[in-house]
Amino acid sequence: MSRKIVPKNFIGEVPILGRIARKIHRALSPFPGSAPYWERRYVSGGNSGIGSYGKLAEFKARVVNDFVRENSITSIIEYGCGDGNQLRSADYPRYLGFDVSPAAVSKCQQIFAQDPTKQFRLISQYAGETAELTLSLDVIYHLVEDDVFDSYMCRLFDSAIRFVMIYSSNELLEDEAKHVRHRRFTNWVENNRTRWTLLQHIPNEFPSLGPSYEGSFSDFYIYRRGD
Repeated sequence: MSRKIVPKNFIGEVPILGRIARKIHRALSPFPGSAPYWERRYVSGGNSGIGSYGKLAEFKARVVNDFVRENSITSIIEYGCGDGNQLRSADYPRYLGFDVSPAAVSKCQQIFAQDPTKQFRLISQYAGETAELTLSLDVIYHLVEDDVFDSYMCRLFDSAIRFVMIYSSNELLEDEAKHVRHRRFTNWVENNRTRWTLLQHIPNEFPSLGPSYEGSFSDFYIYRRGD
């Protein structure tokens, strides 16, 4: 009698078993924290994720570039520059990118070494810089610690002179990985930065449908500072 051979990836292909397996893996594998996680990821050859490549990166670049041009933005600060791939499609007059990962900052400095309009620093080197527009692209749902999230949001808004652009999830979705924690960040803004008004919400052109990586759960949220 022949035996049925179960494929090695069988568990991952069965939705219910896959979710259970991921939860067990998360429970047994200690999470080092947001900053150490990303440093390890970049050092080991990882990248900023699917959101910084392909059609999603093109969508993000088009939205931000159009906003910068239409509002005559002259200075941009981004918190979470990552591996720099998203920035390849950017058209910014003057840009300063911060990240928690030394490996990411070093890579960006190498990629844009011949571009005098772009500078990169570790977030620990932040020294009160401000810009007309501050950016947060695919970062907020990676801030799993409450104190890290709060500090990040304060700096994001307090260093912006005119606008803040956020590209993130804004629902309490199920977290599929330890380095992901979805939040309703708009509540934080309403409660903590009352001078800021939501100017525009731009839905994603490629929304995520179920547990597929073909789309994204992030939308654009653009805030304007009041008088």
